[in-house]
Amino acid sequence: MNDGRFRTPSPEIRRTSTVLFDSIAQLRETLAASRSGDRRYSSYGTHGTPTTAELETLLLEGEGGAGVELASSGLGAIVTAMLAVVRAGDHLLVTDSAYGPARDFSSGLLAGLGVDVEFYDPLAGESIGSLIRPNTRLIWMESPGTHTFEVQDVPAIVAAARAARHRVVTAVDNTWGSPGLFRPFDHGVDLSVVALTKYWSGHGDVLMGGTFADAELLPAVREAARLTGTAVSGEDAFLVIRGARTAGLRIREQGAAALELAGRLAAHPRVARVLHPALPGDPGHAVWERDFRGASGLFSFELRRPDGSPADQDDADEFTDRLVGRGRFGLGYSWGGYESLVMPARWSGLTRAVRPWAGGPLLRLSVGLEPVELLWADLEAALDEG
Repeated sequence: MNDGRFRTPSPEIRRTSTVLFDSIAQLRETLAASRSGDRRYSSYGTHGTPTTAELETLLLEGEGGAGVELASSGLGAIVTAMLAVVRAGDHLLVTDSAYGPARDFSSGLLAGLGVDVEFYDPLAGESIGSLIRPNTRLIWMESPGTHTFEVQDVPAIVAAARAARHRVVTAVDNTWGSPGLFRPFDHGVDLSVVALTKYWSGHGDVLMGGTFADAELLPAVREAARLTGTAVSGEDAFLVIRGARTAGLRIREQGAAALELAGRLAAHPRVARVLHPALPGDPGHAVWERDFRGASGLFSFELRRPDGSPADQDDADEFTDRLVGRGRFGLGYSWGGYESLVMPARWSGLTRAVRPWAGGPLLRLSVGLEPVELLWADLEAALDEG
């Protein structure tokens, strides 16, 4: 911030509902500029402040796109994206590996409003073209997928959408790959949604989401946000600005630590398999290596019992209690913060309709910024004590 008298590296927190004008002429000028998409102008708190405008600029540098609309949560950003595109009678294709609340919103509220929702195999790739109907309007991707970490062939899906005889919009939940690990707009995606709660914030103290759009769809995204009253506070915007300045450094450190732990877990006799696309043996590794610039700190693994037999849900819960009891992993939802977390998939909604999970109970780890050796000591002890 620099007001000519006092310069600081942090922006001023601007919070307001009412914006005051000196005259009708200024009000008219502000309304015209705001409606044209100039984010420097706002006629009301829900339309933005200088603090949210600064955050938008930072986000666009990291994610790309022509513009971004902020929401009070990642799910709020998903809702904004879907409502900007689909209408009653449209066909919506949703990856079977999507975030649980995104599944619920599409198959619940949207389906109830007359949208034809169909889940598809996340490994469909170019074959998704066979699922595109004359009324298909949107293909919803998430890569890697929630819990099971399938890496979607985003360029192939985009190509199939563009080969259709009518306009089919492509969107991706890019929370795992943002900031900087995967650039959706470089691969032709029309919309990207990111839970800014995760790595962009990075401190576990704020909820926020962003709906990023190309130039064609940005007006529709802005209108969907306006009509649903989507807005964020100045304080929350400031917190994400604060986190954004170290997000790149944190995600690199956490990604490297997670890959190290994933490799060690894969070699442990109590682990049946590790689901992490950056591991060379992972089924999605080749596509990940082609499209991604790095890996985040989130992955899953599957337990086995000491005698080598498959573990069950109780085994996973007991392991979780042992791990959490050692003090360095917290048991909690969300991820991407500085603290390490563990969550059994059974408690966070592992749901599949097209490609059922055929393995045993999964445990999802979000690796924070603690020393790797200390985290491994807790993981190894919790495994060996079972």
